[in-house]
Amino acid sequence: MLDWFRELSRAERKGFYGAFLGHAVDVFDFMIYSFLISTLLAQWGMSKSMAGAIVTWTLVSSLVGAIGAGLLADRFGRVRVLRWTILVFAVSCFLCGISTSPEQLMMFRMLQGLGFGGESSLCMVLVTELIRNPAHRGKYSGFTASSYSFGWGGAAIAYAITFNLFEPEVAWRVCFFLGILPALVVVYLRRNLQEPEVFLKSRAERGNVSAAADLARVFRGPLLRKTVLCSLLSGGMLGAYYAIATWLPTFLKTERGLSVFGTSSYLAVTILGSLVGYVAGAYATDRWGRRLTYMAFAAGAFVMAMIYMVIPVSNTSMLFLGFPLGVLMQGVFSGIGATISESYPSSIRATGYGVSYNLGRVIGSFFPLAVGWLNSGRTTLALAIAMVAGVGYALVMVSAAMLPETSGIDLGQAGGGDDGEAKQQAAAEPVTVAPTAGRPA
Repeated sequence: MLDWFRELSRAERKGFYGAFLGHAVDVFDFMIYSFLISTLLAQWGMSKSMAGAIVTWTLVSSLVGAIGAGLLADRFGRVRVLRWTILVFAVSCFLCGISTSPEQLMMFRMLQGLGFGGESSLCMVLVTELIRNPAHRGKYSGFTASSYSFGWGGAAIAYAITFNLFEPEVAWRVCFFLGILPALVVVYLRRNLQEPEVFLKSRAERGNVSAAADLARVFRGPLLRKTVLCSLLSGGMLGAYYAIATWLPTFLKTERGLSVFGTSSYLAVTILGSLVGYVAGAYATDRWGRRLTYMAFAAGAFVMAMIYMVIPVSNTSMLFLGFPLGVLMQGVFSGIGATISESYPSSIRATGYGVSYNLGRVIGSFFPLAVGWLNSGRTTLALAIAMVAGVGYALVMVSAAMLPETSGIDLGQAGGGDDGEAKQQAAAEPVTVAPTAGRPA
C-alpha cells in the first residue's frame, strides 16, 4: 500500500513532511476553539449565536488571507510565503489567550484567519506541484490532508490535559497559548525546501501580468465555472464538517452530560475514524476518480450524521458510531487538494486555489452560525447539527456531479490552456510589477 511513498524523491518527502506538520498546526489552532465554546459560554455569558459568529468571521477573514497569499505565492514562491503565513496564525492563536471579551477574541481570531487561510491553501498547492507521478497525486494530497486528524486530535488532547491540570478560567487560555509551539518546528522543516519545478517554469514564462489581472482570470472564461463549482464543493464539505465538529463537543457535554474526559474519549474515536477516512479517501480518489469518491463519501456521511445526532441510541452505541462518522466525514476531503490544483493553470494555481477553497470556507462559515441560530429556541442542538450538515453534503454531491473529472491530468497542462491567454494579455497590456528577483526559497 505504501509503494507509492517509497518512490518519492527526497524533495517530495521533505515537502510532504513540512506540509503535513504545517497543516496539522493550522488545524490545531483553528479547532481548539471548538473545545472551549462551552467554557467561554459560562465564563463570559456570551450567546451561542456569538460563539458561532466568531467561527464565521474567522473563516471570512481566511478568504482575504488566502487571496493575498495566493497572489504573492504565484509571484515570489510557495515556500517563501508559507513561512510567513504560519507565523501569522500561530502568533494570533497565542494572542487569543489574552482576550478579555468575545469581541476581542473575535478580532484575534480574524487575524488568525488571515494566516491559516494562506497556509492551508498553499500547503496543498505545494504538495500537488511537487509530486512527479500524477497517478499518485490523489494519495499524496490525501495523506497530507490526513494531518487534519492529527491537528484535531492534538487539540482534543490539549483540551483534556489542560482542563485536568488547571481551573477552567485558566485552562482555556493555556490551550490558546500552546498553538505557537509547533510553528517553530514547521519553520525549521521548511528552511531548505525548494520551489516545485512546475512553478519555476511557469514563473519564467508568465510575463508581466498584474496581480489584478491574475485575480480576474479566476473569474473569467472557462475558469469561472470551475471556480464556482470548486467553491461550492469545498463549501459543502467544509460547512458540513464545521457544523458537526464545532458543536460536537458542546453537544456531548451539554445534551449527553459527558465530563471533559468523556467528551475527549468520544471525540478520540471520531478522530481515529477520520484518520482512517483520509487514508481510504486518498486511495479511492486515485482508483475511483475524484467525483465518485466525493459523492460516495458525502452520501455516507449524511446518513451517519443523521444516525448519530437524531436516532435515539445509548451513549455506548454513540461511542462506536463515532468511528464510521469520522471515516466518512473526513474521507470526503481527501481529493480536494488535487481537484482544485488540477483545475487551474500553473501561473495562477495558488491564487485560484486560495479563491475557490476559501470562498468555500466563507460558504461553510455560515453553517456553524446556522446551527447556533436554529438551536436558539427553534430546535434541539442535535437536530440543528444534522439538518445543517445535510445541506452541506447535498451541496457536495451536486457540485461533484457537475465538475469535470481531473484524475491523472498533467499539471503543466491544467486549466484549459488559460496560460496562453495570460501571455497574450501580457503582450497587449504592458503592466509594471514588482520584480520577482530572488533565488528560490
